[in-house]
Amino acid sequence: MSDLATGRDPSGKVELEPSLHRVMGPGLLLLFIVGDILGTGIYALTGQVAKQVGGVVWLPFLVAFVVALITAFSYLELVTKYPRAAGAALYTHKAFRIHFVTFLVAFAVMCSGITSASTASRAFAANFSSGFGLGLEGFGITLVGLVFMALVAIVNFRGVGESLKVNVVLTCIELTGLLIIIVIGFWAIGAGQGDVSRALTFEPAGDRGVFWSVIAATTLAFFAMVGFEDSVNMVEESKDPSKIFPKVLLTGLVITGLIYILVSISAITLVPAAELGEGEAPLLKVVSAGAPDFPLGVFGLITMFAVANSALINMLMASRLVYGMSREGVLPPILGRVHRNRRTPYIAIAFTSLLAFGLVTFVGAVPALGGTTALLLLGVFTIVNVAVLVLRKDKVDHEHFRSPTILPVLGAVSCAFLVGPWTGRAPVQYAIAGILLAIGVVLWFVTVQVMRSQGLNPSREEPAPMSHSGPVN
Repeated sequence: MSDLATGRDPSGKVELEPSLHRVMGPGLLLLFIVGDILGTGIYALTGQVAKQVGGVVWLPFLVAFVVALITAFSYLELVTKYPRAAGAALYTHKAFRIHFVTFLVAFAVMCSGITSASTASRAFAANFSSGFGLGLEGFGITLVGLVFMALVAIVNFRGVGESLKVNVVLTCIELTGLLIIIVIGFWAIGAGQGDVSRALTFEPAGDRGVFWSVIAATTLAFFAMVGFEDSVNMVEESKDPSKIFPKVLLTGLVITGLIYILVSISAITLVPAAELGEGEAPLLKVVSAGAPDFPLGVFGLITMFAVANSALINMLMASRLVYGMSREGVLPPILGRVHRNRRTPYIAIAFTSLLAFGLVTFVGAVPALGGTTALLLLGVFTIVNVAVLVLRKDKVDHEHFRSPTILPVLGAVSCAFLVGPWTGRAPVQYAIAGILLAIGVVLWFVTVQVMRSQGLNPSREEPAPMSHSGPVN
């Protein structure tokens, strides 16, 4: 198979770009998925979830896991049916053929990844300052965050192989941190320390009652479950995706869901819910309570590496999404350029990195960012679940995974339900999401004008074909 990917613009002109390296086997793909789901969320959100429900902190994570698992079946059907690097935006494009809707979905997904990575870079900078006793503030934190994001861009540019090697190391480190929490917790339980009964104690927030408190906590916990959808944007760099994706993605979700529940039980056993919900480092309190002799500085470094992994994976996803949508003709063709030596989408990497630099410099850490990111992705997941049903009439010439029909229906209903204001979401989350989508509308208009000036038709019925490269060593 040629090393060139074929694209076609509306005029019929054939464009050749180098294809992406297919370097991801089942092992690397599993580590990518697990590393993407784990990270900033579980390290920072456990205490906030405990504020909403008290001792049953594990329950919202379980509910979030179930909702994510249902939606994952829809992603599996679509990614094996259309094994291309554009994810939810591609599926929306094929299902509804409305350029405006497709662009907003792509923008929402890309924005969630870039914003999460930018926030992670500032968290890395803050942990770096604390870990080395530098006492950095303001401009110092911003500068370290920018340097860190530049390093992420360099790793991303060098190639997915190099990026995944870094991902393997960082994933192992963040897994180690969570396993330390689990071991400490269950060791303490075995030694008769802590209070296991707390794990079955409801302490609803305010007067909302048990059900609505769990729902409110689930909207927070869901942020810790997102990430599995990023893997579909790496499909063109995976070996035999139609065969390996279903087993690997479901295995990754089950592993992370189990880890979350065990970490939650360990945490609440050793630290009361009220105390766990104070501050921004809940798991450090668990280590301190269950293993006072354990060096907290070491666990702080583990947390820093976990945050770094989240940034790397999110930027990988964002750049591949931009590349994929360019190849589909939804974004300008220049964003689909592939470096002939490194075989990476270098223009897309530069574009997403510049956006991240802007967020790190001018926005910083937004308190409601996690909830806003989950809000946007739940909206995207609703559309993806509907797209599965719409695209059932579109037949392809290869075998692919098929989800039971009831699952995308349940997925669409549950995700749409979690988007609504009745869940107890803070109004600021809707305000931030509205501003982001408004920016998306402006970018859509600019994109359409640029493409028309180049003689392209952004609203054509058929998307441009993308590469289907064979294995590349």
